[in-house]
Amino acid sequence: MLILILGLVLFIGVHSARIVAEGPRQRFIEQRGANAWKGLYSIASLLGLVLIVIGYGRAPEVHLWVPPGVLRPIAWLLIAVAFVLVVAAYVPGNHLKARIGHPMVVGVKVWAFAHLLVNGTLAALVLFGAFLIWAVADFIASRKRDRREGVEYAAGTTGATLISVGIGLVGWVVFGMWLHKALFGVSPFG
Repeated sequence: MLILILGLVLFIGVHSARIVAEGPRQRFIEQRGANAWKGLYSIASLLGLVLIVIGYGRAPEVHLWVPPGVLRPIAWLLIAVAFVLVVAAYVPGNHLKARIGHPMVVGVKVWAFAHLLVNGTLAALVLFGAFLIWAVADFIASRKRDRREGVEYAAGTTGATLISVGIGLVGWVVFGMWLHKALFGVSPFG
């Protein structure tokens, strides 16, 4: 469990720089450049992700509760929404980005919540609970920063929104039907 926690601290910590350390982050960028920050950020994120995967795989299987089976289809649908939101973060000019501002972070919230619904182990609570708490904090901080800086998101178009939804749903099906089992040993639809 210690490896999982260390990975979460590293991964979520670096992703929290704009929440808790905007000043030091900005000074680092001014002194060493944006590319140095991006490089450090990428290395720390990758290392954190590797530790999360290893730590979760090695964590003892301590069951805290048995999730009712009725929650599985709800989780499937929530994950579909999460996929669409994550894609919407990268498709320019869609209604979701225009309305939400930070669809990636909301997608992480939905993803984490859905996984908490159907996983009753201590390791799952630590992993998905940490991501849920981080995503809530990051969304609040991001919206405050947007208001402070006067950020306005361009109006979305129906075409870009449909592209976001289409790619998100295809990704959800491909990941759910094949990749999740191959990567994590669990078939969400099975």
